[in-house]
Amino acid sequence: MPTDLPTERALRQPGSMELDPTGEGLALDETSRLIASDKVEGTAVYDREGRHLGTVQNFMVDKVSGQVAYAVLAFGGFLGLGEDHHPLPWRALKYSTDLGGYVVDIDPGALSGAPSHGPGENAFADPGYGKRLDDFYRHTVA
Repeated sequence: MPTDLPTERALRQPGSMELDPTGEGLALDETSRLIASDKVEGTAVYDREGRHLGTVQNFMVDKVSGQVAYAVLAFGGFLGLGEDHHPLPWRALKYSTDLGGYVVDIDPGALSGAPSHGPGENAFADPGYGKRLDDFYRHTVA
């Protein structure tokens, strides 16, 4: 992570629709380099061919390192019914300004075979879940 970040300002008040007064038109919970977590949630995720896979449900942050470990992809289903949640290694997602979402270099067929959990399940409570994810994605994504 670069250390020569520009000086950032405080985020806007929660619930505010205040815009950046510098005229860049960005909400104050987003800068040219940083974005607030609530703006990442719901962002579209595409495969390498530009096909829509799902959306970022949330992400999991390692408490010790402070680094984002996984983006949880909501995949399949309709209006939240029948969807699965597939944690993807954060490093595997690249933001595309052309698509306005994240691109992951994984085949949708491989994704359907990845470790997943349903809505409301706390899969990360199982200490072996993270290891299964790491083992699966070690050879699946760059």
